[in-house]
Amino acid sequence: MDENLAIFLIITIAIGSAVILITLTTWIRARYRAVGNESAGTVRTLVDENETLRGQVGRLEERLAVLERIATDPAERTAREIELLRQA
Repeated sequence: MDENLAIFLIITIAIGSAVILITLTTWIRARYRAVGNESAGTVRTLVDENETLRGQVGRLEERLAVLERIATDPAERTAREIELLRQA
């Protein structure tokens, strides 16, 4: 094999390998960034949903407390409170 041909092949393989390596690295970084952006959006959505659900749970706890008080109070007291509400 000619010495010039061997040098040419070595340089060609080195340049080709560098191009492939740079292409793969760029592709992997782009894919990682895309996944990272989706995760941030998902987290924001879940945080918003969590706040909404906490508010709903708080309101349901208040309603439950009222229902428990009505169920455990004597009928006389409940009737008195209903009359007070009618007069208001």
